[in-house]
Amino acid sequence: MDLEWMAWTAPTAAFFVVIALLLLAYTVWGTRAPSLPRKGLLPMSTTRGDRLFVGLLGSAFIHLAWVGLTDASIWLAVGVSLLFMVVIARWG
Repeated sequence: MDLEWMAWTAPTAAFFVVIALLLLAYTVWGTRAPSLPRKGLLPMSTTRGDRLFVGLLGSAFIHLAWVGLTDASIWLAVGVSLLFMVVIARWG
């Protein structure tokens, strides 16, 4: 399959592979041990899947802001996003 027109790079492909693996893992986890809604830092009751979605969406905005507002390394944004995801998953 020719994906040359999409300008795929190794980091872009890795990003989408990680997202796909996360979705697959959460699907399997949800079928084996269904999640009960709980109230945490977020102003609503959320399940594991909700917190994953909020974490991914927040990480996207962190990256967009990082690229738009700083000239620092993108790897710092990755670290901030991972920390954000852990906080939302654990205490969100």
